[in-house]
Amino acid sequence: MTIKLAQCFIAVDDHDKALAFYRDILGMEVRNDVAFEGMRWVTVGSPAQPDVEIVLEPPLANPNASPADKQAMAELLAKGMLRGVIFSTDDCDATFERIRAAGGEVLQEPIDQPYGVRDCAFRDPAGNMLRFNQPRKR
Repeated sequence: MTIKLAQCFIAVDDHDKALAFYRDILGMEVRNDVAFEGMRWVTVGSPAQPDVEIVLEPPLANPNASPADKQAMAELLAKGMLRGVIFSTDDCDATFERIRAAGGEVLQEPIDQPYGVRDCAFRDPAGNMLRFNQPRKR
């Protein structure tokens, strides 16, 4: 039996801004962008991983949620408290420079971590923390 990751979810408050970031800055492919049950179903993925997708979803993708719940989720998203994603890269410093030059919000410049990676961090347009790491050379 084989189990592999197929999709993960990142909350976004504006699909167009998210697409501009994930597609145009990070280089992700848009795999789906369709209307679905009154919402927009958008998935992106790395060309290097054709079988893994990131679903860019509204902060509370539940049509039965109360207005208070929707507001609470929007506030958590704005604070960057909902989700984080870690991407691997073969060159952390070059990735950092490319994202920073494109206007990415820097949270952490590249540093060597004690757990064996060199990494950096940004916020996406919705406020989610994204880390980019590469194994440290030993």
